[in-house]
Amino acid sequence: MRFLIIAQDLRISGTSEGVVSRSFIAKLRRVYPNDIIDVLYLKNHKNEDQLELLPVNSIDVHVINLKPTFLVKWINRFTRRVLKFSWYDRFIHKSYGKHIKAIDDKQYDHVFIRSAGLNHETILALKDLPILKKAIINFHDPYPFFWYQGSKKELEKDELTRFKVMYQVVSQAKKCITTANKMSHDLEFLYGSRKQFYTLPHQFSETVFDLTDVEYTLPKNKRITLSYHGSIQFGRQIDNLLAAYDFLVKTNSKIKEETDFVLRLAGGDVKGLKKKYINNPNISILHTLNFSNSCYEQKYIADINIILENGPLYCNILVGKAPFLASLQKPIFCVSPKRSELRDLVKDKRYIATGNDLEEVKAKLKKIILHSIEKQEPVDVFNGYFSDNNFKSTIENIIKSGT
Repeated sequence: MRFLIIAQDLRISGTSEGVVSRSFIAKLRRVYPNDIIDVLYLKNHKNEDQLELLPVNSIDVHVINLKPTFLVKWINRFTRRVLKFSWYDRFIHKSYGKHIKAIDDKQYDHVFIRSAGLNHETILALKDLPILKKAIINFHDPYPFFWYQGSKKELEKDELTRFKVMYQVVSQAKKCITTANKMSHDLEFLYGSRKQFYTLPHQFSETVFDLTDVEYTLPKNKRITLSYHGSIQFGRQIDNLLAAYDFLVKTNSKIKEETDFVLRLAGGDVKGLKKKYINNPNISILHTLNFSNSCYEQKYIADINIILENGPLYCNILVGKAPFLASLQKPIFCVSPKRSELRDLVKDKRYIATGNDLEEVKAKLKKIILHSIEKQEPVDVFNGYFSDNNFKSTIENIIKSGT
């Protein structure tokens, strides 16, 4: 078979989509070792992406300029105010679409379309293009952004215009996939249930990363280290997590003496959190690291890794770090809303707590910490959900099934 992957982000650091898109390519090669895998990479940055590490037959790279011309900006002001749609959107989608339109899709059996960020430019650029008949489009997050849990985006008229364009793309596409079961269910409903949305979870493969840079990692200071690397936006319950750990340090001498909590935070009120916990020496709130250094800390320094799901009431996405943390075979403590993707994946409920229930977070975090102090052993919190075998059976089912 011949596969084409149209990707928007293959960066080695800074974005979860870059990590999971690279890993998707690696896993696809593992399932189809002798088939043709070509990549069209439509990037909007000038980073060095170490594309030589990707196991593909060919890769065609184009840098998309997102800066609008004066004329585009002038027209956009008029269309947004008077006609209630974004001319800038059309400018961007045309910039992506011209490269996709140039593809001879007849030479490929399957085409996977992967977008990045919250605007889904590569998908929206497909509208009315013939390649859609072979396209398997991947939603890494819900679209439009108004439906993204934890966002404060207003439902404006140009947002509804984008939704109409996406509806047409979904209707024309061969198949649609998302990375979470709850998102698949929601988008099936949102787009009228005329097309099944399959679920293909995020993946992680170390083979497509150079993880030798460990210059900025911390040394191990305590017997048990808790670790969280990531954003604290979109309703993620960082406050109760820190309040729970702060309480445990102050009320349990063993936890105080033998543990610390290292957080690498982005987004949100990081300065406020630093100020709040400045007098707790067990808590270190630090700047973020590149992917290589971050991997090292979570793999070799951390004993308990933390996942904060979006919230506060519902999370229908799969956080990008889940497959990486699963590969470490260490305890993972998930702070989640009452309805979330991870609640359905984590069978042992010791490892998941409701983010807005401080007492539950305290109780479950205490048990995990004390158990880790007494005994450290491999743990598969997600019960093989991110395994190679599960990926193989899922991808083959998507490819072989009807629309």
